[in-house]
Amino acid sequence: MDRRTALVPIRYLTLPGHGPEDVVADPGGRVLTGVSDGRILRIHGLDDPPTARVEHIAEIGGRPLGLELLPDGDLLVCDADGALLRVDPEGGTGNVRVLTDSAAGERLRFCSNVVALPDGTVYFTTSSRIHPLEDWMGDIVEHTGTGRLLRLEAGAAQAEVLLDGLQFANGIARSADDSFLIVAETGARRLTRFHLRGPRAGQAEPFVENLPGFPDNLWRGAPDGPVWVALAGPRVPPLDLLHRATPAVRRRAARLALRAPFRPSGTTGVLAVDDDGRITRHLTRRRSGYRMVTSVCETGGRLVLGSLWERGLAVCEAPVTG
Repeated sequence: MDRRTALVPIRYLTLPGHGPEDVVADPGGRVLTGVSDGRILRIHGLDDPPTARVEHIAEIGGRPLGLELLPDGDLLVCDADGALLRVDPEGGTGNVRVLTDSAAGERLRFCSNVVALPDGTVYFTTSSRIHPLEDWMGDIVEHTGTGRLLRLEAGAAQAEVLLDGLQFANGIARSADDSFLIVAETGARRLTRFHLRGPRAGQAEPFVENLPGFPDNLWRGAPDGPVWVALAGPRVPPLDLLHRATPAVRRRAARLALRAPFRPSGTTGVLAVDDDGRITRHLTRRRSGYRMVTSVCETGGRLVLGSLWERGLAVCEAPVTG
């Protein structure tokens, strides 16, 4: 299915910080996000912007990207500077603990997104082993294929590598029954399935390919709900051609891309995907004033969008079920 419907904006909430890259909603309808100066923010009353309150709950000292709320209320945070963190939102701004900063004997870099399973096992992605966050465009253009899916067992100090060679591994989500994970490969415009149980446990396969844009963070609320996929930008056909060129050509193109001014596309989009790999919703808006949507969550009958580019959150209509 690719029946596109309009992504309808309702309101915009300016934040005291830049680049709310990931957004997650807690059971009380509050939205949590991280901004570029390292702060973790919690937004109360998003349904009523004049009375909305932004609470500063933590300072990680790095650049927060992917977030995951745990059943006990703690928050897992991917630090783009190279660590997976655990934050107690109620413990004051200094209550941040490093869970791991290494995998397979080397220091992590560019931690991107994370999920936790009920048994305490944590799975997370790293987008690139070559380019840091500030050079993300270089990795997309060079098509390095150095992204990874990692696992951190409960109580372990070092993560293990489950998948290597991913094209800018990014968002991650659980299936409804926790039998597999869904990983966004931004640079390949696809979602990949990694089996956790059954005869194919430990194996990966394409889940949804040839997406209409570049998938970024993934979010699932209830197990019976869809996996929401943020599209950071629409497909760029010349980039598809460049990815078929030799590594040397792609490296030169990446160097040029990093020196060129960047402005995100005005096309905004999000997808809803079910556990059979079907796209059940494709919401899009052309000439959008809110650009580079890197995350989406659903709360209070609304979709909340985050962006690496913007200084706030966008609230949009959620599609009617059925």
